[in-house]
Amino acid sequence: MASLKGSGRRGIGLHLSLIVGVVLSAFPFYWAVIMSTHTTTEIFSYPPKLLPGTHFLENVRSLFDNIDFFGSMFNSLLVACSVTFLVLFFDSLAAFVFAKFEFPGRKVLFALLMVIFMVPTQLQVIPQFVIMAKIGWIGSMSALIVPAAANAFGIFWMRQYMRSAIHDELLDASKLDGAGFLRQYWHVALPVVRPGLAFLGIFTFMGQWNDYAWPLIALTNPDNVTLQVALSQLNGVHGTTDYGMVMTGALLALVPLLIVFAVGARQIIGDLGKGAVRG
Repeated sequence: MASLKGSGRRGIGLHLSLIVGVVLSAFPFYWAVIMSTHTTTEIFSYPPKLLPGTHFLENVRSLFDNIDFFGSMFNSLLVACSVTFLVLFFDSLAAFVFAKFEFPGRKVLFALLMVIFMVPTQLQVIPQFVIMAKIGWIGSMSALIVPAAANAFGIFWMRQYMRSAIHDELLDASKLDGAGFLRQYWHVALPVVRPGLAFLGIFTFMGQWNDYAWPLIALTNPDNVTLQVALSQLNGVHGTTDYGMVMTGALLALVPLLIVFAVGARQIIGDLGKGAVRG
């Protein structure tokens, strides 16, 4: 009985801790929603407003009047979706080779990949800008999409996932059926590693959607910017900052991220559940 009571108390304590963690994690999002429904004066009033206000539609109208919200959102969607697709293809293809095939120089190439992985992103900005300028891509979306089409983290992540998820027996069986490299990759490897691809897709899309520094440098035309750069233009409009409008823009910019996360998380959970049932 004592052990049952002790386990019950631990269970209650665990659930209370999880509830507190969820509340603390969700509060910034809730506060953003509250701020987007108030004016700047109401946001800085004391005591602070903890309930929704009545100025959300006014803030939305001000947002659309000050920036090309849908145009910049389209640019962000174009970049994020293109980069995510290319990263999933190139990184999984390279990872499949590193994980399941032997070839001369394999260890040296993977060590070089790890060195690239450890190089800070900030050190790549100047050489990357020089290369894009010589090619003539500065100011175009190609300067954002092509350099990000593959990355060391994605290859490393998918390699580690494939080494444990794809059994050599599956590849041997596919070889006996006459499958070549591309058929093994498409029909054997990809269906097995969908949870890993879903995580990499979410991670890549979020990174590209939230990227601010490189689009600010590469997109020299102020009328052809991504959403994060456009939202930064709201700071100090007409000499003052309308924080209600700014928070409304930030809140609307979260919507695509929530959709991508919901779809990707459902894919991960669904595939893991199928694996548990099969196991």
